[in-house]
Amino acid sequence: MKKSNRRLVAVLTALAVCALAHATTYNSAGATTEQEVQLRVAAEFTKKWRPGVQLSLSEELRFNLYDMQTGTTAKGATVNSNLGASFSKSYTTLSLAYAHPEFKYIKVDAGYTLRLLGNKGWSDPNEFLRHRVFFGIRGSYSGQIAKIYLRERVLCDMRTDSVNLLEKNQYNWLLRSRIGSEFTVPGKPVKPYLWLELENTLNVPEYQRKNGMQYLSHVRTQVGVKWRLTKLSSLDFFYRFQYGYDRDINITKTKGYIQLTEEKSFVHAIGIVYNLDF
Repeated sequence: MKKSNRRLVAVLTALAVCALAHATTYNSAGATTEQEVQLRVAAEFTKKWRPGVQLSLSEELRFNLYDMQTGTTAKGATVNSNLGASFSKSYTTLSLAYAHPEFKYIKVDAGYTLRLLGNKGWSDPNEFLRHRVFFGIRGSYSGQIAKIYLRERVLCDMRTDSVNLLEKNQYNWLLRSRIGSEFTVPGKPVKPYLWLELENTLNVPEYQRKNGMQYLSHVRTQVGVKWRLTKLSSLDFFYRFQYGYDRDINITKTKGYIQLTEEKSFVHAIGIVYNLDF
């Protein structure tokens, strides 16, 4: 095919897609709601590599305990136990952070996370593996009894399975904004804390934008206490509440017809994290 003909085909295809986008109608499939209780267990190891540079490796395991909608335990996972818990996800993260010795109140970081999904089966790695890269900046201010911080982080979630790009993205870009505070208890090895985080989409597929452009996909809030065990190690006990919102788009075989399902989720998570700084 001549180069000019290839260009003509590409232009006609683009025009056809645009025409379809403007001609389609949406049929609402209503909304689905899930509400779950989870257990999260994690360990994080942080090495002071060079002046101002920190290298961190962490592992987090998530387990479903109870589905509050159906009144059943361990929904939507492939491994169940007699204890009523099931493996949900795991997050393995390697990150690098830097704060200039003279400007410690500003920190930048970047990292990579390998995610395993427990509800996809284990036969095909393209189904249960996900990749994530992120980079961000954090500013903080420390007072006598409290430290306040604001963190902005951009993430890119990469799928390895085959998807319809009109319905879902191969690469999802997200923005997470977190504000939090840590409190010092004089004479005690504990630090209570709390934070609030908002997550916004940055590149939802075109057909999701017909019902509004980018949208707030998650609201998370966490309260907890950090308990210092030694000069190098600590435990973090927390409770997290998470509200999630998503739009599931299904393009039917009938031309001009799109089904939109709004998906809402509520997660109550209790967790413990072991931290080692060296």
